[in-house]
Parts: sequence; structure tokens; C-alpha cells
Amino acid sequence: MSSVRSAFNKASADYDKYAFLQKEIATRLDAKLEVISSESNIILDLGAGTGLLSKQLSKRFPDSQLICLDFAQNSLKNNQTTDKICANANHLPLADNSVDIVMSSLMMQWCPDLKQLFSEIHRVLKNDGLILFSTFGPDTLKELKKSWSVVDNETHVNTFTDMHDIGDQMLGAGFVSPVMEMEKLTLTYQTVTDLLRDLKAIGAQTVSARSKSLMGKDKFQLMIKMYESYRADEKLPATYEVIYGHAWKKVNKLGSIKINNQ
Repeated sequence: MSSVRSAFNKASADYDKYAFLQKEIATRLDAKLEVISSESNIILDLGAGTGLLSKQLSKRFPDSQLICLDFAQNSLKNNQTTDKICANANHLPLADNSVDIVMSSLMMQWCPDLKQLFSEIHRVLKNDGLILFSTFGPDTLKELKKSWSVVDNETHVNTFTDMHDIGDQMLGAGFVSPVMEMEKLTLTYQTVTDLLRDLKAIGAQTVSARSKSLMGKDKFQLMIKMYESYRADEKLPATYEVIYGHAWKKVNKLGSIKINNQ
């Protein structure tokens, strides 16, 4: 986790300039609140970073208290909201039953212990409180993963959790009727190096982006050659599987899981 924190701290100054996809997903996540009503006196933006989602939540809930929490201190410095906490999401410094809504955009994929994370979120939410989040799924950067798989059997790209497993973890933490949705978005690049540079610029470090000198130029060039097989219309695609989920905290009620594939 310390390496992830370090990467985001280093990327914080220029993060917003490169975070096109992150901005779009934050906008789509915020829009889901239009059809999901909930009490909103106190809102927690979990993994708030530089404030891509925080800005939109401030506009949507101008009379609510918005708490922005992130473990990367430099990212929070660039977040323009008032109430900011630098802390680990797995150990929230908040009282039990104190928050109406927990929002989280593209943070959960960096948490190695989802069981602990969802337990903490469930703890701080009030009864009838809402959790609404986005995260990345297993098909994210599939072209990069497949290109590396031809080179060797090492792990060169981050591994992401399937939405069914995320839903199971939410049920295990006590949430009721998790609703999971998925969509795939594709960015295009002129070169593989452009893609890796963007990943580094937003702090989303992959092994391939930071160990070129260790693995040797031959392996790196072979990976690039394999990636070129995906080129279409003079562009290289980079697929992102985006998972959205929401659920309620309802004490002493049994839950079930609903899956919506889009």
C-alpha cells in the first residue's frame, strides 16, 4: 500500500490534466444519484483524491457536509473542499452510524482487503445509509495483459476483482441487495508508450510501466510488437471494464444480490 500511496502523491500535481477517464467515470457515478434517493446530511467521498467527484457532490448537495478522505496527502492538498481527512480507508477515523452516503470513485481497486473495507463502510453508515461506488474489473487493460502474457508468465499489470466477488463481499459485510452494473470504455493511443506514460501520470502504476530497465529491452519491445496487433484505424485501444455498485445498510434484514450487465 505504501508504494501505491507514493505513486499517487507523486502524480498529484498533474493528475487532473491526465485523468480524462477518471473525470468521465466520476460524472457517470454522480449522475446515478439522480435515481437513487437517500438522506444526505453527511456524505463521505472515500478516496477523494484531487476532488474529481468531490466537486460534483458539492454542487449536488450544497447544504450537506462533505467529508473528503484519502490516504495520499498531496492529492488532498489539491482538493478544494473544506473537510479533508488523510487516512486509510480500511481504518476510518469516523464514528459508528455517522454518515448518510458513502461515495467512492475508482479507489476500491487499490484496496487489497475488500472485506475489511466494506465492514468499515458498513460501520460508519447510518441505518438506511447508501454506498455508491465505481471500480475497475478484470478486463481492464486486457490488451496490455495479453501482450505481456506472450513475453513471460510474470504479473505486469494490476489484477482487478470480478463484480460478482465484490457483491459477495458486500453481502458478507451486511449490506442489503447489492446492485452491480458493468460497462466497458475504450481509450485510444498512438503508441504503447503513450498509454504507459498516462498510467504513470495518474499514479496507476503497473509493473510494466516501472521496470523496463529490469526486464530488458528485448522483452519490452516484444510486448510492444504484440500490442501492435490490436491496432485499428491507426490507433491502439486500451479497454477499461468499469464496475458500478450500490447497496443499503439496513439493520437485521437479509440481503440478496442483483446483477445488471450492460
